[in-house]
Amino acid sequence: MTEKLSRSEQKRTFRRIEDAAAELADLSNNDLKKFPGGTEITDEILACRGLKGGARNRQIKYLAKVMRQESLDDIYTFLTNIKGSDLQKKEVLHEAERLRDTMINEAMEDHQRCLKAQIPWEPIWESDALDDAVAKYRSLNAGEIRKTVYQYVKSRNILHYRELFRMLKSALDYEEVRKKSL
Repeated sequence: MTEKLSRSEQKRTFRRIEDAAAELADLSNNDLKKFPGGTEITDEILACRGLKGGARNRQIKYLAKVMRQESLDDIYTFLTNIKGSDLQKKEVLHEAERLRDTMINEAMEDHQRCLKAQIPWEPIWESDALDDAVAKYRSLNAGEIRKTVYQYVKSRNILHYRELFRMLKSALDYEEVRKKSL
């Protein structure tokens, strides 16, 4: 199953990138010398200088469009180190939410398929999102994730929903710490 982001989720993602672009537009020359992004992004940051009002907003939106074409991990880390930005923390939160919702949606679809076929639904279902997450974040326990998702789908108890988020968030945080220590 390929994940399809809703238009609203795409807009929220674009807005977060625009926030990062707005922070980049305020960088000083000394900070810009240490900037890890490409020359195209650096040129667009320089183009934002001296602009005011609507022209600046349009240029920031264009900068965000250019930024979407590259990986933003280094840029978020840079902003955190230079400006104390919390955009990287927010990105981790949104990634955990997205993973949780994708896994639950896959499980619910499989549960509905089993109900229609009148067969019992087992806690071991095919989940591309879970397989990808376990491959990407090694500290995730696939068995515990499956169990928590299964319990949520069967009971719709919000505690399982929250527990799944906590499990995913801790794995993402662990991965961030691991990246920083390398």
